Amino acid sequence: MNYNWDWGIFFKSTGIGSEIYLDWFVTGLGWTIAIALAGWVIALLLGTLLGVLRTVPNRWLAGLASAYVEIFRNVPLLVQLFLWYFLVPDLLPEPLEIWFKQDLAPATSAYLSVVLCLGLFTAARVCEQVRTGIQALPSGQIAAGYAMGFRLPQIYREVLLPQALRIVIPPLTSEFLNIFKNSSVASLIGLMELLAQTKQTAEFSANLFEAFTLATLIYFTLNMGLMLLMRAVEKQVAVPGLIAVGGK
Repeated sequence: MNYNWDWGIFFKSTGIGSEIYLDWFVTGLGWTIAIALAGWVIALLLGTLLGVLRTVPNRWLAGLASAYVEIFRNVPLLVQLFLWYFLVPDLLPEPLEIWFKQDLAPATSAYLSVVLCLGLFTAARVCEQVRTGIQALPSGQIAAGYAMGFRLPQIYREVLLPQALRIVIPPLTSEFLNIFKNSSVASLIGLMELLAQTKQTAEFSANLFEAFTLATLIYFTLNMGLMLLMRAVEKQVAVPGLIAVGGK
């Protein structure tokens, strides 16, 4: 392969003001992190609630949570994103529709759509992890909670969830990493996150390999850092005798 690598391209001017190409990557990384963190907060809170509902004895609540999971897991992420960005605003009351389409900056409206989309999509996956963690606990713990005078919400809050969430930290780590990678779909609705900035750099500079190599290294470093952080958290909160840390 006869290709002349030019790593200095990232420090060259883009031709737009005083920006250099590296500035585009920094901006894109900022959007990626902002999307993933906000989406993860929604996914973790909603997914935990749904996971609890899937295990409660109330058939209607469990069925409602199950229906949510089936809908959001079986509709492709891209389809959901386009629905949230193009269709849902048209269904809002007129003042909210005008606010979303005209008052907000295009980047802000795209950001809100992709955060909501990723959060709700990932919540369905988090729900299943939490449900599995709760069901993995000995059933006698619920009876013991009742014997101590706890009501069902107290049993979940004080007994089941603290243990279940520790058990499911490894699969939750995978979902946390996935939401960072899935944030790249934001480029399809015009939000200039890391992937979009990479494509723009490749087009403007004609240095395709350098641009995508740097993006790959950024994604890899970010995900490896998050994985190591979550492993440290897993070891810190592990319950001796209940959770095998690090595959031991």
